[in-house]
Amino acid sequence: MKIAVLTKAIPSYESSIRVDSSGKWIDESVVNYVVNESDSYALEEALQIKENIGIETEVVVVTLGSEANTSKVIKDGLAKGADRGIFIKNDSVTTDPLSIAKLFSEHLKSENFDLVLSGLQSDDMGAGQTGVLIGEMLNMSTATLAIETQAQPDKIKVKRELESGWFQWVSLPLPASISIQSGINEPRYPSLKGIMGAKRKELNTYDGSPENQSQNFVNLYVPKNEKVTEKIEGDTDTIVSKIMDVLKNKLKVI
Repeated sequence: MKIAVLTKAIPSYESSIRVDSSGKWIDESVVNYVVNESDSYALEEALQIKENIGIETEVVVVTLGSEANTSKVIKDGLAKGADRGIFIKNDSVTTDPLSIAKLFSEHLKSENFDLVLSGLQSDDMGAGQTGVLIGEMLNMSTATLAIETQAQPDKIKVKRELESGWFQWVSLPLPASISIQSGINEPRYPSLKGIMGAKRKELNTYDGSPENQSQNFVNLYVPKNEKVTEKIEGDTDTIVSKIMDVLKNKLKVI
């Protein structure tokens, strides 16, 4: 069985975010990049499938982005136990889920993966569409919001999280593309042996440039931290009237 795990480098929560001179993206020179959280769960799920399925299995970590931002992500995946890596080099700012899915699909197609696992969504963009789009492009059965998997040589059972506390078990024929929910397992830490061994593992690098994107950022802004206090005085009817005016005309919440 061959399993591809899609991983993404995102700005860490501790990074100081600034908008660059173009006004359309962040200043990456001051940002520290880390592995997207739900992608870590996807990788752990792939490694557990490899350990439990009982047949020869290969786990391949696949990353898209610039070399400066994604090298740590690839090394982390290899150190945790992935057998090899695929790096799709893309130095442009690609935020359109369709363009991203096309780039991944182009380089995954020839590999004939049985499973493609991805995090449910990235913590920076939050589109949650990449795994579904790849499944469609590669003619794979698809499931999202996976909180448990049971893999077999020819199919995989997936427990999906639904609304209002409900769940759904579905059985998918392979090949399949599955989006993994955070919390499905407990991601492992890379061991010293794994870190040293990652240097000797195979890493294939490909150039990938998107075609015209279907969506782009027009302008990007960093939220301003402002505190405004307004004291409302008067009788009950006056206070209620002023509060309603603020909610309707200033805050626009009703």
